[in-house]
Amino acid sequence: MDPTYYRRWHLAKTIPELKVTEFEYAVIRYYEAFIRWVQSAVEVVSPLDIGFAEHLILHVIRMQNRPKAAATIARMINRDDIPNIQYCLRKLETAKLIEKKKEKGSKTFTYSVTEEGQKLTNEYSDLRSELLIKNLSAIADVQERLEDATQLLSVLTGVYEESGRISSTYNQKPAE
Repeated sequence: MDPTYYRRWHLAKTIPELKVTEFEYAVIRYYEAFIRWVQSAVEVVSPLDIGFAEHLILHVIRMQNRPKAAATIARMINRDDIPNIQYCLRKLETAKLIEKKKEKGSKTFTYSVTEEGQKLTNEYSDLRSELLIKNLSAIADVQERLEDATQLLSVLTGVYEESGRISSTYNQKPAE
């Protein structure tokens, strides 16, 4: 479609800007749909009041079946707000989905998934397979397309991180 008649984005004055803007808009819509999916699925498998962030962190802790520190969890999900992650960890611990242990000879605490946490993540995994994975199979070449999208998003994460670092060296525009 001719971009002249497509959309008049304030962020898209050129074709490359239009492509990036459309992609960013798609990522935003995908992210919100992903959150809604996770929250809906969690409500099916658990009566607990845990939100998207807690559920995501629970699965990250369970990855590779080994305990993880808050800083490791933050690094794995590309977050730098450790206090918010610690809040989520406290909620998960209170819900008895994870347990906190102090490393020997260290000030660092690690977190591991309890039996109850494993039960919840297994039930979520089963529901995910039954609904989401089954629906994805209707998309032609979905595995290859997901692999390509994953690689692209990983590279773009680096580009956005670097652009953010560079922008932090700019002076703030003075108020008028």
